[in-house]
Amino acid sequence: MQIREATADELPAVMNVLDGAMLEVGVETVRAGIEGDGTLVAVPEDGDRILGAVVLDGDQVVAVAVRRGRRSQGIGGTLLEAAADRRTRLIAEFDADLREFYEGLGFDTERLGESGRWRGTR
Repeated sequence: MQIREATADELPAVMNVLDGAMLEVGVETVRAGIEGDGTLVAVPEDGDRILGAVVLDGDQVVAVAVRRGRRSQGIGGTLLEAAADRRTRLIAEFDADLREFYEGLGFDTERLGESGRWRGTR
C-alpha cells in the first residue's frame, strides 16, 4: 500500500469512501484539500482503487475513512501517520469509541464537555 496526495480526478472516489463511512464532509472541503496538500489517499501498490482517505484543513483532521472491507488493517492509522509527517501538529475531534485509536497513534486526548466528543492533539 502507498499513501499519496489525492488528485482532482479522484474527488468522486474520495467522496465515495467518505460517504461509505457515513461521514458528512462537503465536496468543497474535500476539493480544497485536494487543491492544497490536505487530502491523502491510500492505494494498493498494484492498483489505483482508493482504500482510504484523510482530509485535512490546516492542522485539523476533518475526516479519516477506510472502505468497509479494508477496515482494521492499519490503513486509517497509516493515513494519519502520513498526515502527521506533513504537519507540525494535528488536531482531531471524534466520538468516544475512537479514543483508543487516536491515543494509540500518539494523540493526547481530552473530553469536550458533556457532548461525548473528544479532542486529540499530536
